[in-house]
Amino acid sequence: MSIRIIGEHPFARGENNRLLSRIGTIFPRTRTLITLPGIHATQRMAYVETLNAERQNSGLPRLTEEDEMVEWQQSVDLIMDDTVMLIRPDPENMPLAFEADDLLQELMSKQNIKFLNVMNERVRMAIKERGENWRITPIPQSPDEMKRMIQSATISIGWRSIYYYSRVIGTRYLTYQQLCALESLPDNELNSHLHEIRDFSNRHNRLGQPEVAFFAVNDAFGSADFADFDGSLLSGDVLRQRFEALKAKFKNAVPEELREDNPDHTEWRNRMFSALMGQGEASLSEETMLGLGSEFFMQVEWLPGGRIEEGELVFDSIFDELDRSPESPDLRALCEEKSRGFIFNFVREFGDIEYVNVGRVIGSLSKRPLAAGRRDVYVAEVKQHHSPKAFVRILRIQKWGIREHLEEQKDLLWSIIQAEEYTDYILDRRLGCRQLGMNLPPRISTRKIAERYHGSRAEYEGQMIWSNYFERDYLPGIATDKIPRSRFQNPAYGLKFAELLGRAAAPNIIVGRMNLQNQVLFDDGDEVILESENGLPMEIIVSDHTGTFVDYTSKLEHHAASYANPINRRLPFLPYPRDVAAAYVGSLLERLVFIQQEYRKRKRAFDTLFKQRLRDERGSFAFRWEKVLDRLNRTDAATLADCIRRNIQIP
Repeated sequence: MSIRIIGEHPFARGENNRLLSRIGTIFPRTRTLITLPGIHATQRMAYVETLNAERQNSGLPRLTEEDEMVEWQQSVDLIMDDTVMLIRPDPENMPLAFEADDLLQELMSKQNIKFLNVMNERVRMAIKERGENWRITPIPQSPDEMKRMIQSATISIGWRSIYYYSRVIGTRYLTYQQLCALESLPDNELNSHLHEIRDFSNRHNRLGQPEVAFFAVNDAFGSADFADFDGSLLSGDVLRQRFEALKAKFKNAVPEELREDNPDHTEWRNRMFSALMGQGEASLSEETMLGLGSEFFMQVEWLPGGRIEEGELVFDSIFDELDRSPESPDLRALCEEKSRGFIFNFVREFGDIEYVNVGRVIGSLSKRPLAAGRRDVYVAEVKQHHSPKAFVRILRIQKWGIREHLEEQKDLLWSIIQAEEYTDYILDRRLGCRQLGMNLPPRISTRKIAERYHGSRAEYEGQMIWSNYFERDYLPGIATDKIPRSRFQNPAYGLKFAELLGRAAAPNIIVGRMNLQNQVLFDDGDEVILESENGLPMEIIVSDHTGTFVDYTSKLEHHAASYANPINRRLPFLPYPRDVAAAYVGSLLERLVFIQQEYRKRKRAFDTLFKQRLRDERGSFAFRWEKVLDRLNRTDAATLADCIRRNIQIP
């Protein structure tokens, strides 16, 4: 049985390619979709009238008021946003929202259907539990994204598009400028608009929110001021005089800086955006809602996940769409093959999983330039039955794997061996970093997923190969390079931060952490600071040891300027720069001396740690380890600290 549509197709377009309707109401029980112009309440009324007409034709009595209310309650609000259908669910009836979702998938791809009202805990959890974080409508954060959202929010009720529509709470906001723009209309159209505003500003939707509200007004202006426009035909001077009085009262109720609709004006844009999002939702990103912090701010693109139902793994049904349309580039990008591999591994490892959500990090979390090899990073949110909260893991694909070696025109066996050797090299570097005092995440696991090869080697096209990846716990802190400047206005915060950063700098300089462009890697996104309950820095953990042991020959003093940069960059907003610089350099020196003493006290343990590994003076890790230890032993810690101190440019 096909879906019955009363009105136009939800994405039908008229003049200027604009959608004919921006809202819809769906009734899953009767497979009916209403897209008639108006508001959700009038669409539900139209649906009931359709049912009554059908009953009358069948010789049945009209629905009672109680029956009509039951029909109303079995409906779900929809908003059409260009090519995306947005479901605004009732938190008390999520099963009905998912019924509507299933029905809409008969009209359009699941990837074009998403959910609103996700700040509500019940809504958010219901979506998460289905492994469908990817279907949560992202909240704009940048000024450009906010502007686009505001500009696309204009909507009509029965006449012109004079309102800004909140998809979250269902309210249409009328601004002072939009009211003034009605002045040019002929009397009959002006009357109709004013009557519409009067009527709908006195109504409330099913969420208890006004259908029409007045943007940025104080208590001196409201729906009562439209009482004169009750539908009776006003014209000529009487109409214009009353309209001028209405405009003047609206103007006086709005702050001067908010009277002009200007998305380029920061205060107006932020105020309108906040109104459209409803009750402060504008302050949160999607990642914040889902339990992630600033390390991944606006950087995660969620992918289809999976859930366990009655002991069986159920993948998101969007994968079935890909099976039916394997050539669709959008579906191929969304239904990433690696995502399923990650989910398989979690289900194999943990026997009591409820759901898994996987997202890919679409932007670099650090400021360093791109280099060769893979840089794929993923986030996984996994919920176990016995645990009240989901845990979050970071998954990083190995930079050099089988695929990369095949692209270098190596044979398959050689590529497999080299990929495994590189895994050992990474883990050896991690062990070496820990031995030399670098504070790394306590747990890291190596895993494999199978994926199809698609590359330049035709003989291997489509063949399954293995890709190694590393899995670690998510660090719920702030990357040091992203700490808000305001934090440093507190002297206690700045001094403790400087002390911890200096402590982290010591092992970083010892292990020669650099990129292939000979740039020092430090304080650029991998160092995560954890704060105590009182908001002060407590610990710095290096989330990833990328670039360690790249430089194993230079004198450490050659990098003094680079290790002065973390203080130099913050000098413009440090009210107490000398104290911070002293704390940083002093802590670095103290930690460096301690590591030297540990090495000299347990020299055999350090020197023989990688004795079983191949020593090759062309750059094997065992050789690099030997050179780094020798450099550490020969370095004059006080001289190095003095060089760094002299490079700090305190005025």
